[in-house]
Amino acid sequence: MDAYIDGKQVGFARAITDYTVFAYLADVIIWPGHRGQGIGKRLVQARKTVSHWSLSTNDAHSLYEKFGFKIDGRYMRLERKPAA
Repeated sequence: MDAYIDGKQVGFARAITDYTVFAYLADVIIWPGHRGQGIGKRLVQARKTVSHWSLSTNDAHSLYEKFGFKIDGRYMRLERKPAA
């Protein structure tokens, strides 16, 4: 998933997924000059068709908890009904 402003890439999120049931969020990267504008948050919310998400983070637990992720051992997980 890529993020663009005025045709220029400003960030991306990488997920390993089957696009239906499972996704592992591997990276969310926003270019330094564009951080703090909610771009990463929109990338995390973009894939609404997947029902089971997983990720690992060392320092962003409170950020992902805002999206409904819960700590589950070493990982954070999100279970939701997929959008139609």
